[in-house]
Amino acid sequence: MWSGPRNLSTAMMRSFGARADCRVSDEPFYGAYLKQTGDDHPMAADVIAAMDCDWHSVTAALSGPCDRPVWYQKHMVHHMVGPVQLPDLTGFTHAFLIRPPERVIASYVTKREVVTAEALGFARQRAWLEAEADRLGHAPPVVDSDDVLADPAGTLGRLCAALGIAWDPAMLHWAPGARATDGVWAPHWYGRVLASTGFEGREGPLPRLDGEAARVRDACRPHYEAMAAYRL
Repeated sequence: MWSGPRNLSTAMMRSFGARADCRVSDEPFYGAYLKQTGDDHPMAADVIAAMDCDWHSVTAALSGPCDRPVWYQKHMVHHMVGPVQLPDLTGFTHAFLIRPPERVIASYVTKREVVTAEALGFARQRAWLEAEADRLGHAPPVVDSDDVLADPAGTLGRLCAALGIAWDPAMLHWAPGARATDGVWAPHWYGRVLASTGFEGREGPLPRLDGEAARVRDACRPHYEAMAAYRL
């Protein structure tokens, strides 16, 4: 599942992790991204120390055998700045999770003061979605966080059908708290999810942005709208 930050991605990982038949992985390329770029993320040194930071080694591990029928891999598309690109990830079913940039930006600035269009990954996510559509001859599964929150059962049911797996009502609820599968960065980024027991319901109007945040929104919105045209 290819996402950007502050995109309901961890709640989606919780949802799939609630399935008895599913294993989950949390942003496995994050360490490699930080080691290569030196990006000044919160807890960067801890992330690098805790993770395999070799692009090819991570790819091999993700392509290896799994002890469960479904393996949900939560990925941030903006992490993919190294030698591993979409054509290298063969044998996977690729899906894309999107969210209106206004909501992403408003959430992101509560965790990190500086926000840029590049850090949110909309342009790269669109490019990868379109590349996968070209490879398949049709759009890959695309889900919008607004749709998930407005109708979790219906949207996730459509996603499961598009992925070729059975719908499981267990995906609607989970126990609160941390997981062994959470990234080491969870204490900084996952506060609301750690307290959650399910999807929180439809969000309100889009946040109003101004200044630099509005300029970032304007750079991201065309990419979001192009992807949203394919949402389930």
